[in-house]
Order: sequence, then C-alpha cells, then structure tokens
Amino acid sequence: MHPHNDTAIAVRNLVKIFEKRNSTPVRALDGVSFTVRRGEIFGLLGPNGAGKTTTIRILTTLLKPTGGRAIVGGHDVQLSPLEVRKQLCVVLQDNAVELYLSVIDNLKTFGRFHGMGRQEVQTRMDQVLGLFGLDDVRHAKAIDLSGGIKRRLQVAKVFLVDKPIVFLDEATTGMDALNKRATLRAIRDEASKGRTIVLTTHILEEAEELCDQLAIINHGTIAASGSVETVKALGLGFLTLKLEFAKVPATLLKWLKSLDPLRIETKGSLVEMTISKETNLISLLSRINKERTITSLQVTGASLEDVFVELLDKQKGSLA
Repeated sequence: MHPHNDTAIAVRNLVKIFEKRNSTPVRALDGVSFTVRRGEIFGLLGPNGAGKTTTIRILTTLLKPTGGRAIVGGHDVQLSPLEVRKQLCVVLQDNAVELYLSVIDNLKTFGRFHGMGRQEVQTRMDQVLGLFGLDDVRHAKAIDLSGGIKRRLQVAKVFLVDKPIVFLDEATTGMDALNKRATLRAIRDEASKGRTIVLTTHILEEAEELCDQLAIINHGTIAASGSVETVKALGLGFLTLKLEFAKVPATLLKWLKSLDPLRIETKGSLVEMTISKETNLISLLSRINKERTITSLQVTGASLEDVFVELLDKQKGSLA
C-alpha cells in the first residue's frame, strides 16, 4: 500500500480479533478500509460497540491489529509505531488532566513534555486559552472545573502542540451548548490551518456540521463512507419536514405520531419529522393543517441521522 502525498491516513482491510479464554473470539473489526486526506476533518461514526474506539486505538499504536494494514503520517503503525506517535496528538474519552494543577500549569506541563521551549509554550498557550474560551479560568485548578470545561482543557492541550494529525474521541462529551459551540469553532479553525482531524462522535448533528468526509462503522465493518452529502444521498427515499405551530400540546404530538412518521422530534413550538417520499406530501400537510394551523414549513432531504439509523437498521436486518 503506497498512499499518495496528500493522504494522511490509509487503512486497508483492518481486522481485530479479541481472543478470550473459554469464550468465543470477538471479531471487533472485519475488513475496515478508508482514507483520510491531509487537512480534512474526517468523522468516524457508529453506535456503541461498533468498532470506533478499536480503530482509533490501532491508528494511535495503542493496539495491534490482527490483520490488514494502517499507514498514519506516512508510517506503518506496526513497523514504525514511534514515528507514528511523533505525528499525532490524541483526546480519548477519559479526561486526561492533572487535577491539582491550574489550567495554565496543565498546558505548560503538557507543552514541555512534548519538547516545546518555554517561550514557544507561552506564545501558543495564550492562543489556545483564547481559542477555547479558557482565559477566565486560567488560574483555576482543574479539580474545581466543571466536567465540560475539563474536557475543553483536554482538547486545548492537544491543540497546544503543533502535530499534523489529531484524534478527537467524543471531544465534546459533557459540555454545555456554549462550551460545545466554542470547541467546534476552535476545531474548525485548526483544520483550516492544514491539520488533519479524525473525529469520533455519537452526535450526528456535530458530524454533519464539521466533517468533510466520514465513514459509518457498525459490527466492525464500514456501512457507508464518503462526503457528508454523498452519505446523505443514500437516504433519497426520505423527506424531513420542519413544522412550526403556535404551540405543540400533547394531543397534537400524539396525533402526529399516529401518522406513523419514520422519526419525530419536538423543540418548543417546532416539530421535525421524517417521512417516506412515497407519502403523499400535499395530502399529509393538508391533514396536519386541519388539525392545527401550521405557521411555518420547511421541507428538506434526509438528515445524516435519518441515513445513519436506516443503514444500521438494514445491517441489523441482514444479520438477523
């Protein structure tokens, strides 16, 4: 496997089998393949237990594959693990912060550990404190921070170090809406500078907003891959309706559910529902409007979440 110069990560037929004494071996990965180009945000999506974390652990040299090959930053993860590690920084699901150090001491320690000079650490630290909205808590000890801000500190530590490839595993876990928005903006800014970012998340709206390319993994295999629009096009049989009413009482919601939509969600006075394209849209909207006046309407194609659920349902059916 000879990746092109613009390829940051090349994965081919990756297999991982976990052997357990006195039990059936678990095939966590079964021929996973994908490519990540330099400077893009790549999303690896899937339900819990799908194989996301196993894949990330192999790509970051924390786990050896059973079969297949992975090249990260031009180096084979098995043949040159040290060279691979020199290329990357990683945020795993567990918060890795020094609880009894202040925010700035966490950053200073991390930077010096990675060989950065004192002045370089100071300059870069001031940048990431602003980038991740941590200026106000720079002198606070990590143990006194909320879970979301601790998580933001961990992400900031990774971006402090100028590595070309970054792995973010559920990077916004535990963050409130404002923290999350600031973090997503910072991730986007860093990618615009040419960094390659591999993002795993269960928040599909996040992936749809951020990712240039993505792969959906389930039961250790790739169910779909490509650009966000390419993957969403797999759900061409769906329409998403965004309906706004003066208010949405429980009786209206119950009645809408009786129409048997594929998906329905409410946010205040807004109802979002997914229907099959085979549904007579005009007739359906007429029925809804008779029940309760629609004050605003938007019709779009399938969301990434719709396609994600459909792909997983199809795969579940094929395995049954």
